Amino acid sequence: MFKRLLIANRGEIARRIIHSTRALGLETVAVYSEPDAQALHVREADQAFALGGASSADSYLRVERLLEAARATGADAVHPGYGFLSENADFAQAVLDAGLHWIGPPPDAIRALGSKAGAKALAQAHGVPCLPGYAGEDQAPGRFAAEAERIGYPVMVKAVAGGGGRGMRLVQAPAQLAVALASAHSEALAGFGDGRLLLERALLRPRHVEVQVFADRHGRTVHLGERDCSVQRRHQKIIEEAPSPAVDPALRQRMGDCAVTLARAAGYVGAGTVEFLLDGSDFYLMEMNTRLQVEHPVTEALTGLDLVEWQLRVARGEPLPLRQEQIRFEGHAIEVRLCAEDEHFRPHTGRVLAFAEPPEVTHFGHDDARGGLRFDHALDIGSEVSPHYDAMLGKLIAHAPTRDQAIERLRQGLANTVLLGLPSNRAFLAACLDHPVFRAGQALIPFLTEHGDALRAQLSAQETGHLDGAWPLLLWGRQGLHSPLACALERPFRVRHRERLHDWQVRETGAGQAQARQGEAAPLQIGLQSHPDGAWQLCLQGRHLRVQGVALDARHWHVQVAGTDLWLDDASFEPPARGPGSAQAMALRAPFNGRVIRVLAEPGQAVAAGDALVVIESMKLEHSLAAAGPARVAELLVNPGQQVGPGQYLLRLEALPPQAQEAQP
Repeated sequence: MFKRLLIANRGEIARRIIHSTRALGLETVAVYSEPDAQALHVREADQAFALGGASSADSYLRVERLLEAARATGADAVHPGYGFLSENADFAQAVLDAGLHWIGPPPDAIRALGSKAGAKALAQAHGVPCLPGYAGEDQAPGRFAAEAERIGYPVMVKAVAGGGGRGMRLVQAPAQLAVALASAHSEALAGFGDGRLLLERALLRPRHVEVQVFADRHGRTVHLGERDCSVQRRHQKIIEEAPSPAVDPALRQRMGDCAVTLARAAGYVGAGTVEFLLDGSDFYLMEMNTRLQVEHPVTEALTGLDLVEWQLRVARGEPLPLRQEQIRFEGHAIEVRLCAEDEHFRPHTGRVLAFAEPPEVTHFGHDDARGGLRFDHALDIGSEVSPHYDAMLGKLIAHAPTRDQAIERLRQGLANTVLLGLPSNRAFLAACLDHPVFRAGQALIPFLTEHGDALRAQLSAQETGHLDGAWPLLLWGRQGLHSPLACALERPFRVRHRERLHDWQVRETGAGQAQARQGEAAPLQIGLQSHPDGAWQLCLQGRHLRVQGVALDARHWHVQVAGTDLWLDDASFEPPARGPGSAQAMALRAPFNGRVIRVLAEPGQAVAAGDALVVIESMKLEHSLAAAGPARVAELLVNPGQQVGPGQYLLRLEALPPQAQEAQP
């Protein structure tokens, strides 16, 4: 029996574990890095211990420091959450060797299943279907090339110790293999400390369907149904739902039986997830995650169970509370992952300047987990999103009697969430939910590859449509509405949105009232009033809109209107030469914080649109930055290993001579 739990994690999962731990009458200990000193999980735990350092390697991945935290605080159990050391068998063993309780599967089970190669070997020995592949010890490029020819293209390169989409590359043809192997090896080594790779035949249009399993120490193993996680970017899930639109009761039983068989074969205890690729009615093992999943609230909503409570009870030696035939699934549940990233899936850092939850939302589960809207997060006004950790900010989960009702509830929840100060995928997620392919339950893994550009164009059009409801904040929002004086003279007002300039002639009529016109068009009547909660009430031609906005600095604003985000610049005092066609555009700049991994260009080199120039690592992922058009590399401004910030110049480009441009393919 344990009484005080150390949570070897951070953010929303740490808060989630605190919630269930307290309900069982246990004390909690938080650990934190230097950037997390004021984080919500630190404030909510009974005790907190400083790990030091900023990066994961200097804080949450330091085994000895975590054990020291347990000793110093009197903790007698450790919960790893997900990510970090949650699937590290050596950490699990170290916890047990220190005389502490480990809230997770036995180290031997983690070793058996934590390696994709080992898990597939075990699965094949017990009749669980697997895709053809290669997972041998010979990691020579020549061996991989020969095995890829044997398997047949396309193939998927995967990190043996991988997870979360890191170290994964799709290879369509032999010429792409060498680059994919090098990139996947580098990302796997940085993310997991293990650069070993495997190959498997790639299915180009499957679903990603996973099965939640649970096992106790008394030989009982059950499954809690499936989750469909097919909507992904960079091989990472952003939308998860249960039940899967493609799984009927017979297929659910087949997949559940295979998942339970694999868990039993490994001597599994606790919560785990067996992930499959589903192609029609055929399914193939991908891997088993030996931990709690990010998307576990979907299963909690569908079953009405608290999976963290189950983890703690199993770790105390209790039997599973239910038998397989007692587990019931009701309604439909969908989760979206709210991330600090733009619509091109590039991660961003920054400070949360305004935040408000949807009305009537719950957190981290409750007595009746079914029904309503749940928001698991660690957000607060002033929270700093750093480049050291994953870009996920939180998870919004909707449950309803039907799939359509769950989708609508989740869309409304996203629209009513205010998050200002840094880019997020909030509006992009809402657009995904509303896409007819997703609405029809037909979204497969290539969904965003096939429909991402159309979704981005839709968001851009929505922003343009809401521009008149957003730019008036730039008129008065920063200095306030204190001046009641009217002005008989018009003044020019210019706003930049998505690199396009919009000009108005504005005549202020006093007390937050104005007339604005563009060219010879009839003037718009504009009124703006501030609300005590920080929002603004905009009256536009007699139509009233609730608008949220924050000033990032004297000229730059982030505005949210009708669920749409707009990033606006007051360009009224800029020289007219500025624009996308100016000399500034002849350079490559960092879109976010990160570390330069590789510089692929040389001074004097001619490049074409799409040519990779620099690779940056940010939030544990590698991002290739490419040339926007034909140019010549004039100067390199960074070196591998260098930290860079948003907007920093990476290399300088110069225009190609006309004859050289004609020679470009």
